[in-house]
Amino acid sequence: MPESGDKVTFSTRKEVDFVIIGSGASGGVIARELSTQGFDVVVLEQGEYRTAKDFNHDEFAVLFGGELMNHPGWSDPQTFRATEKETARVTPGGLPPALYARGVGGSSVHFSANYWRFHESDFKERSMFGPMKGTGFADWPISYEELEPYYTKVDWECGVSGQVGPFDAPRSRPYPMPPLPVKSSGVLFEKGASAIGLHPQPAPMAILSQPFNGRPPCMHCGFCMGFGCEANAKSSTLASMIPIAEASGHCEIRPLSTVYKIDTNDQGRVTQVLYYDVDGQQQAQKAKAVVLAANGAETPRLLFLSASSMFPDGLANSSGVVGKYLMGNGHSLISAAFEHPLNEFKSVQVTRICHDFYENDPSRGFYGGGGLDARPYLDATPIFYSMRGLPPGKPRWGQEFKANLAHYYTHKMSVLGSTTSVPLARNNITLDPDHKDEKGRAAIRMTYLDHEDDLAMAAFLQDKAVQIMEAAGASEIWRHPIEGGTIQAHLLGTCRMGDDPKTSVVDKYHRAHDVPNLFICDGSSFVSSGRGQPTMTIQALAFRAAEHIAGFARRGEI
Repeated sequence: MPESGDKVTFSTRKEVDFVIIGSGASGGVIARELSTQGFDVVVLEQGEYRTAKDFNHDEFAVLFGGELMNHPGWSDPQTFRATEKETARVTPGGLPPALYARGVGGSSVHFSANYWRFHESDFKERSMFGPMKGTGFADWPISYEELEPYYTKVDWECGVSGQVGPFDAPRSRPYPMPPLPVKSSGVLFEKGASAIGLHPQPAPMAILSQPFNGRPPCMHCGFCMGFGCEANAKSSTLASMIPIAEASGHCEIRPLSTVYKIDTNDQGRVTQVLYYDVDGQQQAQKAKAVVLAANGAETPRLLFLSASSMFPDGLANSSGVVGKYLMGNGHSLISAAFEHPLNEFKSVQVTRICHDFYENDPSRGFYGGGGLDARPYLDATPIFYSMRGLPPGKPRWGQEFKANLAHYYTHKMSVLGSTTSVPLARNNITLDPDHKDEKGRAAIRMTYLDHEDDLAMAAFLQDKAVQIMEAAGASEIWRHPIEGGTIQAHLLGTCRMGDDPKTSVVDKYHRAHDVPNLFICDGSSFVSSGRGQPTMTIQALAFRAAEHIAGFARRGEI
């Protein structure tokens, strides 16, 4: 145990109890849970270790320069194709197809912090509605009731502000904090939705509305989505989990450590994790067990990179489904302008949501469900707004352009629809044979084409959003194109859980079917996509997985 205030470090040749790959929504939770129970844990994170004082509102650096997303040491390209018949290509000058933050805390640092729970139906839709031809539509091996205590742990131990809504699943405890103050967009959304018979509710957010667990409340700066929180009010694992893990004296956070292979022995057990350190030198950390929590794109990539004679198709991939069934949640968007100023550039992204259309309704003629929320969307930040915040047809230069910028920046809001994403084997993460990073690792290749039902559900929600804004009295409403998912921030389903080793990668406790001392817990474990906000469920699964992993370790079952 280190002296008070010191951080523990472990020798790479010392066999620690656990190496956790990734420190985001799941990895940060598991690190805290295992280390506070006395297990020696090393967390390998490819990004930097930033703290609140390191974050800023520099749009050029953060949103255009990818400060929180780019690999900090070298170029790491990704490629995209819609179908396997196409040649995957690197997106020139744009966002990568798999969108995630790199750094301690992972994408929980830069997310917008919407924290919807799944409903009971999300875990058993295959039983409720039957098969969907040509898809991987399946029930989860666990139920909402099994996961509910861990949802509650997320509420109370990470910190979630909210209020129970009319369609919410049952819960064992109330929210620990009241909702964040309603914004103009929330007031208007609530007015319009109520006028057409819907049931809007306060948005649950992983942002503190009042002091909680030694952290301050939101200061309403308006820079949530895409940015780190300078006040530590956003309940990222960087703010809520990592400090406790380090204070245990049993957890070393090792940033700027990029894993390139998980080694196994002749018995098929994990023995060590190979990585590049801050200087680009090859290192290896010995471990009794490994928890892979790198996200739904990096996790299958690493399993493929860890192929061996015993695992020729990739580590833990006897089923052949590693990388398959990528889900990303569908979206649609409208914008609306009002007579009076709204000032949506202030405060958090979302304060009101509507879940009237959450459940699948066969009478619609297609599968799917989703939720609506009121927000400024990305164009709340000045530079992004100036590029894409105006209605179509408006001048993009000159005096009228400047006048429109001044008007719409304070008078505009948006409504986002978030939907299910059907699991399809054709949508996947694989290794690109033609592109590598500067260390020779094969690039992530995303293949993705939306199911027609996903697009239909997105269009359905867009129609409802227009109705809500009309009822709210908008002076102008315009639709944004419903485009395919060429960029995915929700990376789900690529190492799905299940009881059958022939059709899944991990069991209901997140243990790899093929490798007894390898656990996989992040968005890749998902069997279905939910309705657009998966991080709450990722963290609930992580709390549950950590409890079982610790139990296995204490009983000598790893």
